[in-house]
Amino acid sequence: MHTFSDIQKDLESMGIRERDTLLVHSSLKSIGEVEGGADGILDVLMGYLSKGLLVFPALSYSSVNAQSPEYSVNDTPACVGVLPELFRKRPGVIRSWHPTHSVTAFGSDALSFIEGHERFNTPCARMSPWGRIVDRDGKILFIGCGIACNTMLHGVEEWFGAPNMFTAYEEPLVTVTPDGRRISVPSRRHTGQRSRFYAKLEPVFLSFGAMTTGSFGDAACYLANAPRMADVTMTLLVKDPDMFGHDRAPDTHQAKKI
Repeated sequence: MHTFSDIQKDLESMGIRERDTLLVHSSLKSIGEVEGGADGILDVLMGYLSKGLLVFPALSYSSVNAQSPEYSVNDTPACVGVLPELFRKRPGVIRSWHPTHSVTAFGSDALSFIEGHERFNTPCARMSPWGRIVDRDGKILFIGCGIACNTMLHGVEEWFGAPNMFTAYEEPLVTVTPDGRRISVPSRRHTGQRSRFYAKLEPVFLSFGAMTTGSFGDAACYLANAPRMADVTMTLLVKDPDMFGHDRAPDTHQAKKI
């Protein structure tokens, strides 16, 4: 069994610091047996990042749509795993108000980080929390999962203006705020299954210093530098704007100039 001390040392070994902004994507089962179970893992992460900002995805795109348009900030579950769902229910954790691609955050400036997500009609706008990860020189930890779940790459595609990203129409979605107000949030959706091709950039990010490897319990991990990852991806998209619309390896010649 991995103790609290063991997994805290794993964070330290990967170069994660207590004042970092850290976004976590996770596969709970990959971590193995940990003291305190899933709650113990969250205890360590929240304690370790107590002077920084801990962020989890709290996406709800699978349950909020034109046929079921209501998103409750307090009650709509996250559809991206056990740890994100447990985290969003914890005291002190706050959630952004975007109906399909919300994030949850814990830290002294969590409110300013999540604020205003509902103002945008796309999931990962540049001035949304997905872009603020980059602005804060944030890090992204992938625990036991590859980068196919990397929602920030959806954001980079949005910011670049990649083709065929969105539905042509807005769905008439509604956010129910924590105080019970109902806010209209018309929103376009991502189209296709572009994330299935994100993994082809794993060796690219490693070779260009945008990502390193590590471990957390039994889980193999990637730790990404968010602005570096965004820069490399943007440069590759200049060469091939539809890079995530196919499985061909990217041309990395331009990226070598970064």
